[in-house]
Amino acid sequence: MSSSSRRRALLITLFTTVLTLAATVTAIPATAATAGIPVPSADPFYRPPAPLPPVAAGDVLRSRPITAKALVLPFPVRAWQVLHRSTNNQGKPNAVVATVLVPHSPWTNGPRPLVAYNIGTHGLSSNCAPSFWFRAGIEYELALMTMALLKGWAVVVSDYEGSATTGPHTYTAGRPTGHAVLDGIRAAQRLPEAGLDPKGPVGIWGYSEGGLATSWAAELQPGYAPELNVRGAAAGGVPRDIGNVGYKIDGGPFFGFFLAAAIGLDHSHPEMQLESVLNAKGRKAFAEVRDMCHAQWTPPYAFHRISEFTEVPDPIQLPQFQKVLERNRLGTGTPAVPAYVYQSVNDEFMPINDAKQLVRGWCSRGVRVQLRESLLSEHISLAVTGAPGAVSWLADRFANQPAPSNC
Repeated sequence: MSSSSRRRALLITLFTTVLTLAATVTAIPATAATAGIPVPSADPFYRPPAPLPPVAAGDVLRSRPITAKALVLPFPVRAWQVLHRSTNNQGKPNAVVATVLVPHSPWTNGPRPLVAYNIGTHGLSSNCAPSFWFRAGIEYELALMTMALLKGWAVVVSDYEGSATTGPHTYTAGRPTGHAVLDGIRAAQRLPEAGLDPKGPVGIWGYSEGGLATSWAAELQPGYAPELNVRGAAAGGVPRDIGNVGYKIDGGPFFGFFLAAAIGLDHSHPEMQLESVLNAKGRKAFAEVRDMCHAQWTPPYAFHRISEFTEVPDPIQLPQFQKVLERNRLGTGTPAVPAYVYQSVNDEFMPINDAKQLVRGWCSRGVRVQLRESLLSEHISLAVTGAPGAVSWLADRFANQPAPSNC
């Protein structure tokens, strides 16, 4: 089979998988209700106190123990949800939910390591929040987190800003996403029941949107959370430039992700004035996508183009869009820790040159970076096949091994 035939077969398989997930996601509220789990919009836990109390970023506002499930079976870890203080794009306090998972097995080799595992795209609806999916038993990325949990490490998973709490989800907006990750780490370490040392070693890991979250957290950490003992950041499938991602998926099977990204950026940056450039079809589409999970927006918006939804042929080039994209472009900050970046050369979402440019920028400023390019994968398969390498790299950082670099 030729390379193009293999890629076509992979895309067909992935698209079929998304259709199956769409049916599952649509049934989430009814399934959760049957299990006695309220959806976030009906769950008082997700409603932050108003006004927020004058506490520090990362402080726990409220917490509760939960049963994390793998399908219908309880997952064998201790688990909590925490509503914690964080910071939005305008530098103002907000509240974000994170889920903390701690293995039952004791840890005797110093403080237990903590990994901030950052999920990939789930969606804009509150029904897509990972904290909710843990309780409903459908958090499919739990399979990847298990690699860390089996090593005895604790894991914290952020919902990111506005995913299920009051306020819209700022999907793909870099700074509030990075803040949410760093404050989720702080909240996990400040949760007494979890037994984690605030000075304990921390790793940051994620793929796709999780790669964006990981990279932003790594760039922001020296100035925003310098007290954290971060040992390294492992980021895969990183969307360095959302505009370039939009051009790459324009007209393709996963075009709906760009609609969602535009909505998320507009939520975080009202100066984008997104509504002002939409036509009637665009206003209808954006109103629908605002309340969807990724598997729901993929089928109806596959193979469409940006120009179908706007009054101008290429809104990405509008000055107000360019300013927002520039502010959300990775590579302007400098991580204080080594990084591991893994990227598929054949990624159907993220241009490989963007990943290389991100790495070159970090390398030029003295960051030790190991770049792994995969020739035998595409975006979604590398999330799975690249995970063991990321976990192994983090294990070496926790063991104080010198970080490799191919800068």
